[in-house]
Amino acid sequence: MTRNISICAVMCFVFAAHASAQTTRDFISIVGSSTVYPFATVVAETFGKTTRFKTPKVESTGTGGGFKLFCGGIGVKYPDIIDSSRAIKPSEIDACAANGVLEMIEVKIGYDGIAIGGSKKAPQLALSRKDLFLALAKHIPDPAGGANLIANPYRTWKAVNSDLPEVAIEVLGPPPTSGTRDAFVELAMEGGCDQFDWIAAMKKTDEQRYKSVCHTIREDGAYIEAGENDNLIVQKLETNPSALGIFGFSFLDQNTDKVQGAAVDGVAPTFETIADGNYPISRPLFLYVKKAHIGMIPGIAEFLNEFSSEKAWGEDGYLSDKGLIPMPEEERIYFAENIRQLRTNLLSSKD
Repeated sequence: MTRNISICAVMCFVFAAHASAQTTRDFISIVGSSTVYPFATVVAETFGKTTRFKTPKVESTGTGGGFKLFCGGIGVKYPDIIDSSRAIKPSEIDACAANGVLEMIEVKIGYDGIAIGGSKKAPQLALSRKDLFLALAKHIPDPAGGANLIANPYRTWKAVNSDLPEVAIEVLGPPPTSGTRDAFVELAMEGGCDQFDWIAAMKKTDEQRYKSVCHTIREDGAYIEAGENDNLIVQKLETNPSALGIFGFSFLDQNTDKVQGAAVDGVAPTFETIADGNYPISRPLFLYVKKAHIGMIPGIAEFLNEFSSEKAWGEDGYLSDKGLIPMPEEERIYFAENIRQLRTNLLSSKD
């Protein structure tokens, strides 16, 4: 449910009260997703070079960590913008509201695919979402049959699927605070989980248990949390060709000399397959902006205009050169208009 609230005057007063007791800030502060970080950084650098404003400070904190900072409050010691590799969660909306962050501009900036990458020194794999679920879930359906779950017994990819190689399951991926992790379990793990009819039926009868089964990743060493730095995962794949990594498509696109993406459900992760919706593990990327900070921190509105310009996020924009998949034209027009009109919402819940 969405309720439109017009409280800019109140929030600006609150901001001013905070600012009067703190050191003023003359640059934009951005935190958030490691996936969106390269896109936000190139826009920030372009903005700093082509306008009278200082280059924004962009920090890669991970989406979850970024929302904790962003929702901390109103004032110069708190970030102005978070870039996010998923939509804001209801719990984060509540945390923001509890600290006075009541008006946000939500901007979808484009799309990204989640790649399952491996070293170019190793054979290229073709996986299904069912393979990924069976390889990485903490509990899986008993291979002996029946509607029973057991602790994941699989140690090799061949044990998961006889068509896959006799190689130990070793997957380097993001931690629970990462938006990439959230999207991976929702799109890949849940997609594989739903291949079992009795688990899929559980979604209607016991959604909490369904999510526990489909979203919980094993903790016995087959899945290795590699932090929020996707570049580090790419580096580790170079030294360990038998491992796989989970990261945003842009990191695959920028490192094609080192890593290659596995096809998922018969579709390779490419710019074209993500753009046309055929690649099954793709997700939208977002910015969230505090309206109370616009006009108080110099350059926020102008920075958003740069981000939403056709030269940046358009089909031939400089962000597509970095691996961002542009939105269709009608979506770009809609969100650019949101920015121009500074449309804000107090979001109490989100499906």
